[in-house]
Order: sequence, then structure tokens, then C-alpha cells
Amino acid sequence: MSSQPAPAPLLIACALGIEQLALRAGDRDGAGGPVTVLRTGMGPTAAERSVTRMLADPALRDAAVLATGFCAGLAPGMHPGDLVVAEETRDPRGTTACVGTDLLVKELGRAVPGRTVHTGPLTGSDHVVRGHERSDLRATGAIAVDMESAATLLSAVRAGERPVAAVRVVVDAPEHELVRIGTVRGGISAFRVLRSVLPAFFEWHRSLLLPRR
Repeated sequence: MSSQPAPAPLLIACALGIEQLALRAGDRDGAGGPVTVLRTGMGPTAAERSVTRMLADPALRDAAVLATGFCAGLAPGMHPGDLVVAEETRDPRGTTACVGTDLLVKELGRAVPGRTVHTGPLTGSDHVVRGHERSDLRATGAIAVDMESAATLLSAVRAGERPVAAVRVVVDAPEHELVRIGTVRGGISAFRVLRSVLPAFFEWHRSLLLPRR
């Protein structure tokens, strides 16, 4: 009797301890295959190093990779707690196309009902973006910015062909910058949303494991 091949694992990458805490996952089963939550550390260099090292492990060689955590919104009208599903991630080294965007939008609507979900390009930066720089990035067509997603996904596809995606929670936005007094309230809102997104990630991963018709 032949055994079924093991399902491809899922690697969920975030940068900060507070993001890892919100995900409340660690290593667990729940997406149709094993799930690992990786805290990469802050910034693109740390993300690239951590993701490349993890995917060198034979157990994670074929893993799907999903980058998540907090971000800064670039589009007017965004609010803390809104969700961003990347159609692609960008940084000076290149652009990485994301897989299953429509499914993620649908499943996030179920997991976090009532929250606005934005889709579009997610751009990378090596520092916190403020003021006019935010406007400059918006002019490129990007809807949000963070420091790790682009590096995470680019490192993932360079390590081997695999599905990748990025989902971020807005923690500050053009009308709600982190320097303002509303920061704490916005941060709590974003934390609660990030805490609720895992079921959507699991459904995305499960869909990748289904046989193609």
C-alpha cells in the first residue's frame, strides 16, 4: 500500500514579538499541513536572512509562505484595523506576484467581518515612512508599506518555486499617523484584527493543497 505524500507546509512570517503574540500560533497543525510561525526580526535584511535560513530546512523546502503583521496605509481613507491583501510586493530589488488574493479577501471577510479589506501593491522600505515620503510611495500606485513583506516573498521565491502571499493590518494611515495620540487605540484595534486572521490563512493554504481540475 503506497503512502500519500506529506502535504506542503505553511510558513507564516512576521517581524515583531507583538505580531507573533497576536497570531497565537507557534508551530501547529490546522491548515491541512504543518504550520510554522516565524518571527524574522525587524527590517528587510533580517527578513531575508531568517526566511532563507528556514527554507533551507528540508522539512520546509516546499513550504508556501505568507508574510503578515502590521503596516502603514498609504491611501486616503484607510483606518487602523483595515486589512491589506497584496496583489504583489515591491522593493528596489524586484516585484513578487502573490497567489490567491481573491480567496484571501473572501476568507478574511468571514474571519473578520465588518473590516475593510484593501487590495493592491504592497511596497517595502528599510525604515519607517512618514510625511511626504508616504505621498511619494502612494504616487507609485502602492496602497501600503512595511519593512519585511517584499523581502520575505522575494527570498521565498528565490529559494524555490512556491505560492506566496502577504496580508497586513493597517496600524497607521495618512490621517492616523503613529505620532498622534490615537496611536494606542489604533494599535489595539490592529492587534485584535491580526489575532483573528489565522482561519483565513489556513483556508488559503488548504486551497493550495486541493487537486487542480
